[in-house]
Amino acid sequence: MQYNYKDISLYYEIHGTGTPILMLHGFMPDHRLMKGCMELSNLEGYQRIYVDLPGMGQSTTGKWLQKADDMLDILLSFINHIFNKSSFLLCGESYGGYLARGILSHLKGQVIGLMLICPVIEPDSKNRNLPPHRILVKDETLLAQLEPEDAEGFSAMSVIQNKVIYNRYVQEIVAGVKIAQESFLETYQAKGYSFSFDVDKRVGGFEKPTLVLVGRQDAVVGYVDALNLLEKYPRSTFAILDAAGHNLQIEQSELFNTLTLEWLKRTEWSHESF
Repeated sequence: MQYNYKDISLYYEIHGTGTPILMLHGFMPDHRLMKGCMELSNLEGYQRIYVDLPGMGQSTTGKWLQKADDMLDILLSFINHIFNKSSFLLCGESYGGYLARGILSHLKGQVIGLMLICPVIEPDSKNRNLPPHRILVKDETLLAQLEPEDAEGFSAMSVIQNKVIYNRYVQEIVAGVKIAQESFLETYQAKGYSFSFDVDKRVGGFEKPTLVLVGRQDAVVGYVDALNLLEKYPRSTFAILDAAGHNLQIEQSELFNTLTLEWLKRTEWSHESF
C-alpha cells in the first residue's frame, strides 16, 4: 500500500488484525528488517504495520526532505492517516528507535507501549560510547564460500557468524540496503540525521510498558548510552543481551521473541486497566 505526503510516497504493509503496532526499521534497510523478526513471534490479535522510511525500500523522497524533523513530520501525518486519534503500540529499531521517541514526544497520549531495539541514543556517532567490535562465533567455512565483499560486510556487522544468521542477514537487512537511495541518505546523514531538539528531554517520562533491548557487543550504537533512558521509563524492562551486536533480533532470536511477547502481555494488562 502507499501513503502520499506532498510529493513523497510511503510504502507500507498491514498484517493481521487487533491492537495495532507501528514498526520502524533502521537507517538504510527497509521494512523487511522488522517484518523478519516480528513475524516469527506469535502476534495473533495484533495488527502489524510495517513502513519503509523515505528514501528506503519502496518509499520515495523529495528535495525538501533534508532533516530528521522533516522525517518526523511525514511519520506523524502517516500515523494520523492510519490511526487518527486511536491508540497504538510503537516499535523502533536503531534509527527507527530514535524516530519512535520523536513520535512519542508528540503523541505520548496515543502510544500505549514502546519497544526499542538497539536504539540510536546519541545521533552523532563520534559521541557514542561503543565497545570494540568482537566476533564470538565464526564459521570460517561459510565465510570462505562468500564473495569477499559479502564476507567483509557480514563480518563487520555480526557477532555470531553462522549460516542461519547469514541467511537472515541477507534476506532481512542486505536486501533493503541494496535498494536504498544511497545519495539521498548520505546527504541526509551528513546534514540532517538528528532532530533540532533534544528528543529525550522533550519526551520527559513515559509511564506505559516499555521494552529496551541492547546488544552487549553492539559496536554501532553501543549499549552504555541507552542506560540514560532507564529512569525516564519507569515501566521498562531493560535487557543487555550478551552475544548480540547491532543485529540483536537475529543473533538472539529466542530471547528476542520471549521478551517481545512478555512486553505485549504487559501492554495488555495495562491497557485493560484504563
